Amino acid sequence: MRLLLNVIWLVLAGFWLAVGYAVAGIICCLLIVTIPFGIASFRIANYALWPFGRTLADRPGAGAPSLLGNIVWIVFAGWWLALEHVVTGVLLCLTVIGIPLGVANFKLVPVSLLPLGREIVPAPR
Repeated sequence: MRLLLNVIWLVLAGFWLAVGYAVAGIICCLLIVTIPFGIASFRIANYALWPFGRTLADRPGAGAPSLLGNIVWIVFAGWWLALEHVVTGVLLCLTVIGIPLGVANFKLVPVSLLPLGREIVPAPR
């Protein structure tokens, strides 16, 4: 079932969401100071491309630097990536087959706003 959902996700939403994160990552990697944001963006692009069967967990040891980085991220990139998820989720929920994908899209909004201090782990079965 996860494979089927991932393939449908890839076709309907995953590719374009991953492209958005990749563009944000490339822009962030242009400056040395923002490379951690670029790395986080590429990590989330990978997750947005194939999300079912994996989940996000808080990374132990992520403290104040992650909090400050997330604030900067929200201002410069997080808000438009979250908007991309909301718009895509609403469009997917307009169809019956797209409702589970739309709900999954809404679950990606928090990580698009606060990507630092998170890691991708396999989902429990």
